[in-house]
Amino acid sequence: MAITDIDAYAHLTPDDVEALGAELDAIRRDIEESRGARDAAYIRRAIALQRMLAVGGRATLMFSNRRAAWLAGTAMLSLAKIIENMELGHNVMHGQWDWMNDPEIHSSSWEWDTTCPSVQWKHSHNFVHHKYTNVVGMDDDVGYGVLRITRDQRWEWWNIGNPVYNLALATFFEWGVALHHLEVEKLRNKEKTWRQAIKDLRIIGTKVGKQAAKDYLIFPALSGRNWKTTLTADATANIVRNYWAYVVIFCGHFPDGAEKFTTAELEAEDRPRWYLRQMLGSANFRAGPLMRFMSGNLSHQIEHHLFPDLPSNRYEEIAVRMRELCDKYDLPYTTGSLGHQYLQTFRTIAKLALPNALLAATPDDAPETASELRFAIREGVHTHFGPAPDGTRRGLRTALRELKRAPLQTTS
Repeated sequence: MAITDIDAYAHLTPDDVEALGAELDAIRRDIEESRGARDAAYIRRAIALQRMLAVGGRATLMFSNRRAAWLAGTAMLSLAKIIENMELGHNVMHGQWDWMNDPEIHSSSWEWDTTCPSVQWKHSHNFVHHKYTNVVGMDDDVGYGVLRITRDQRWEWWNIGNPVYNLALATFFEWGVALHHLEVEKLRNKEKTWRQAIKDLRIIGTKVGKQAAKDYLIFPALSGRNWKTTLTADATANIVRNYWAYVVIFCGHFPDGAEKFTTAELEAEDRPRWYLRQMLGSANFRAGPLMRFMSGNLSHQIEHHLFPDLPSNRYEEIAVRMRELCDKYDLPYTTGSLGHQYLQTFRTIAKLALPNALLAATPDDAPETASELRFAIREGVHTHFGPAPDGTRRGLRTALRELKRAPLQTTS
């Protein structure tokens, strides 16, 4: 099963966890106290760039019957949609810029350029996902109701289609996000009524109607005789945005090292342990300034899950201190190239199309699922935690290294 005791899994003492929480609180205070003109200028430049790309793309697509114009217009529109969704919509609705008291850049007023209504997103994502990150049965982002991505999810015959569902979800990602608030798992388990779902669907339908009218009716109509090519450009830009958003989000949540948790872990969870769960349940990917910007700075998914309401342009700065903390407390800092993180994610999705009986390793000691018991099923691995005899801190990072060197005692 997934992690039930995060202190034991992290190989930290209660005093260590409290101290880690205090240091993370200090990082939050430092960033909050230093927010100012530089940060405000950043978000306003990002908005200006996004709007220029959107206007430029739409203007160019007025001549979309010409191949060069179609390619240039589609590229600009794709970039505009990516920036609006990732760096603007997602982050503004987290309240990252509410401190500016600008009514146009505020979480209460922003409606983003996608089919998911912002009011539903702020509940299913900002509240549910960020509060219960990777808690199986609580966080609907664990599989999005259609994918099996941990062995804690019981295998059903229809899971054999995992890779196909994955491709469909990537292609139509904005639609999957729009339907996310329906909470398919709760409907399936009869924890939510269809009456409630129909009420949610009405809100979704209103937003979908507006988006469809804008992208597939109004702007194509404005292109006159070129409406068909503008229509294909709009559809292509949406699909490009969908694939990019899907890759960024999946690489932050499902590579090896992004752990899952049980509801038992929540029973005694305080703020320091919430911090620790965010650290162990998230993954980064390496990125330069341009890729960081295009990913909404979600290349720093660890930092984002720790501080979802701090300005995204500060995550790179926070990451330096996070690496120092991980070194100090001997904790892993899960990261890798974008390609590496996605290949691990896809391997998990493809592998878990099969029942556990056909898989190697155990549900407590697999790349995509682990618990504190993983340290007790191999010979020669000590299960104690806290300071080592020489006085150095012995945490999860060291324990995982020892685990790799230990011979496997049993598999199933």
